[in-house]
Amino acid sequence: MALSKLPLSTIFFLLYTSLFTISQALSSKIAGAQIKDQQDNEPFVGINIGVDVPNLMSATELVSLLQFQKVTHIRLYDADPDMLKALAKTKIRVIISVPNNQLLAIGSSNATAASWIGKNVVAYYPQTVITAIAVGDEVLTTVPSSAPLLVPAIESLYSALVAANLHNQIKISTPHSASIILDPFPPSQAFFNQSWSSVMQPLLQFLSKTGSPLMMNLYPYYVFMQNKGVVPLENSLFKPLTPSKEMVDPNTLLHYTNVLDAMVDAAYYSMKNFNFTDVVVLVTESGWPSKGDSKEPYATIDNADTYNSNMIKHVLDQSGTPLHPEITSSVYLYELFNEDLRSPPVSEANWGLFYANATPVYLLHVSGSGTFLANDTTNQTYCIVMDGVDSKTLQAALDWACGPGQANCSEIQPGENCYQPNNVKNHASYAFDSYYQKEGRAAGSCDFKGVAMITTTDPSKCFMLFFALNNHRMCGYCLDEQCGLVQIQSIYTREKGMLLIQIVYVQSFIKCLRVMEAVYFLEAMPYRSSNFGCSKKITNKTRTVVNTTTPSNAAGGSRLISIRSSRISAMDKALQAFLTIIFSILLHIPFVAS
Repeated sequence: MALSKLPLSTIFFLLYTSLFTISQALSSKIAGAQIKDQQDNEPFVGINIGVDVPNLMSATELVSLLQFQKVTHIRLYDADPDMLKALAKTKIRVIISVPNNQLLAIGSSNATAASWIGKNVVAYYPQTVITAIAVGDEVLTTVPSSAPLLVPAIESLYSALVAANLHNQIKISTPHSASIILDPFPPSQAFFNQSWSSVMQPLLQFLSKTGSPLMMNLYPYYVFMQNKGVVPLENSLFKPLTPSKEMVDPNTLLHYTNVLDAMVDAAYYSMKNFNFTDVVVLVTESGWPSKGDSKEPYATIDNADTYNSNMIKHVLDQSGTPLHPEITSSVYLYELFNEDLRSPPVSEANWGLFYANATPVYLLHVSGSGTFLANDTTNQTYCIVMDGVDSKTLQAALDWACGPGQANCSEIQPGENCYQPNNVKNHASYAFDSYYQKEGRAAGSCDFKGVAMITTTDPSKCFMLFFALNNHRMCGYCLDEQCGLVQIQSIYTREKGMLLIQIVYVQSFIKCLRVMEAVYFLEAMPYRSSNFGCSKKITNKTRTVVNTTTPSNAAGGSRLISIRSSRISAMDKALQAFLTIIFSILLHIPFVAS
């Protein structure tokens, strides 16, 4: 049919459809190019997410944690559909993995490989930004019987990516253990274990052809532990060194100030021995354990904090390595959570930055080095008792904190401001935090043999406060997010027709003197008790808040007070009655103050 005989509306529809299709295709290509450019040009620090964790949070909660921590790159050890869905439209870039137990099927069948790509990549990309596929994990050293299938599996998956036109956006490689490299120092003498030449040669050829990285799991911790007395701890932890302590490669005279750079360059020299110089190294795992058994004395919070913090700074400084100062390898930190279900030794379960409940094991010191894990809130952290610790253990830790630890425990003595609530958990939290603050919030100062933990949430921050006023004394309790009941004490007076309220925290676990503002004064239920167990002392660190013209009934009147962050002017009777009803309802439902 001639175009001139088509209805005008049909012509417009066809033009619109064509332009929309073209624009969508262009947008997809541009987005892919932007992702590729950012990947190729900017070194980054990502994080591995293992799941040998009891009561692991949901995928949605996990992604929220990643976003809060400003994590931009992650590596999964599988292709969990819940995680891939939760990552959609977050711009978090993810490496997904083919588990070792799936290599046989994928390496033996192109159809299986195509199905895997369709199910785990095409179904989510580009809404979920999948940047690479890790095929297996340390296959050559952990499941050597599968080694002959490794390259065939990679090539089959790549063919499926080509068929889906995603081969330019998504790279394919396989992570290796550092042990495949023999004689790693000096780096210039390093070479791949020749027993794996039949695998490494075609693998490197594939990586070179497709522009994919050589994935390496590199742990200076193990290098140090296996070479104590030869490799200094300072070199392993990226600590500043005098020139005399720097490692020098006698063949190249290159100076190495840290072990990780030496391990990366050992990989480059090993590839050079196979005549490959255009493949970059991607460090898919690196980290330091925060706890170990008696045979692992260097697995400490101090060393873990130092290594990971300095490693992040080193990568984001983009200083490269002595061999390749122009190339900075990106690194995936191992790992997000402590994997408590891991088998011994103890260190295996203690590589994480966070416990399973998202409480930090320790806080990295990375301020000023980009945005990754940017909640470096070491000036806003507190030390409190962990849940589930028995009273006897807590009492021993409390005795140490107030004794040899020289924490200031005067406020938790009988009759003092923070004595109530009188139980060992409350007193221990106060003492632990006193010690933690005294030590300058140093890594390791909030442990107390594993019964304390660091929190970034101020436990004295309340959701809702309800007070009863009686005569010239007011007492009440705060339902608090972390520390249960926090007692409040204040006094009030009438002056010029206004009610002046002085409010101060006197029994917060973390900050005993915590000033809050009283904002709303509303008629509430009759006063029922004459004694809420208030402390006898009232601190001078109070704050006067004037918020109502309603006179008090000192003899028996009661008031409901809700803590908010902003003041309001005097309310007329109708508004006051309305809010009274609303707050009466809120007594029976959870409420979070903004």
